[in-house]
This record gives sequence, C-alpha cells and structure tokens, in this order.
Amino acid sequence: MTELRSGVYDVTVREANGGRYRVFVLDGETPTIVDAGFADTVGEVVDAVDELGIAPERIAVTHGDGDHVGGLAGLVEALDLESWVPAECEADLGVEPDHRFGDGDAVGRFEAVHVPGHTEDAYALVDEAGDLAVLGDAVFGADARGLPEGYFVLPAGYYSADLNRADESLGRLLDYEFDMGLVFHGESVTADASRKLERFVRFAGRPD
Repeated sequence: MTELRSGVYDVTVREANGGRYRVFVLDGETPTIVDAGFADTVGEVVDAVDELGIAPERIAVTHGDGDHVGGLAGLVEALDLESWVPAECEADLGVEPDHRFGDGDAVGRFEAVHVPGHTEDAYALVDEAGDLAVLGDAVFGADARGLPEGYFVLPAGYYSADLNRADESLGRLLDYEFDMGLVFHGESVTADASRKLERFVRFAGRPD
C-alpha cells in the first residue's frame, strides 16, 4: 500500500507476470474505492482500508475487465458499498449495481469521461477540483512497457479491443486539468499529468 498524496492510496492486490494489479482508495467526504481487483483479493482490500482507518462508502468501476470487476460483489458485501458501474458494462458482476453511469455523468466528486478503445465500456473519472484523474486502462504508466516512469503510454494492442479508437479517445481528456493521473498498470503519474498526457497525444499528431 502506497500513499501517493494525502487521501490517495494505491493498494496492490496481486503481483504476477511481472506486473502489479491494484485498486485505489480515495479518502474524503465520501470515501471511495475505484475498481475492485479480483474475486480472491477482496480480503487484501478490506485489510487495507482497515489499516488506513477509512470506511469507504462507494465503489466505482472504470470498465469491465476481470481485474477491475472481479472483486466487486465481494467488496460490496464486505464493506456495504454503494456501487457505480458504466452503462455499457456487460461483464458478469455478481451483483446488481446501484447506479449505471454514462459520459458526462457525476460519480460523486468525479465526472465520467467515456474513453472507448481498450474496451467499449472504458471510462476515466476526473476530479478537476481535486486535481486528480483515475484513468482506468485508457493509458498505462510508461514503465509498464519498459520506458521511464512518470509518463503515459497506450496499452499494447494485445490488450485492447480497438487500439486506434483507444488512441483517438485520449483526445477527449484534453479539456481537463489534473496534476495526478492514476493508472492500474505501471506507475501513476503524480505531477503535471494532464500536460504530459496532452504532449503524448499531440506529439503523434492525434486528433483533439
């Protein structure tokens, strides 16, 4: 478990195949877990929030891949969480979500931004007031693909339903300002994140 800044915690639930799988715990007026890990890592998340002394009230899912929704039903039951899931998500969740959200909807303090490509139901959750964005798998930390930490890259095409669309969808995030960009694979970008994302998008001549 790593505190990235006050009230923002990166909780590793598994390390495998040279990578880390994680959820984020965000403290605040309504403490929130973002993404759920696997069905068999629910205990790791419960132990982490107990250790932190945080009582989460909400869980929000960025998309329906198994490492993001597998633990949803278990966490909802264990922690009595209000659940928020993308409208497009067709994964077997094991629980009926309390809320389905779409592009532009408010998910607590976040605005949901649809960024399809990695999956059809992929979302980023942006809190401009908090200077924070949870980017789901719209991007990875650059170190996940053998590059220096502190920057973004696209997921490999192997992991994406439509890599070109994933590339184009990043332009939807350029209207937002955030200093910290949280990712689930590789290391998060903890400073100047929206500007680094903008440079990544514009350098390759992608559409805004």
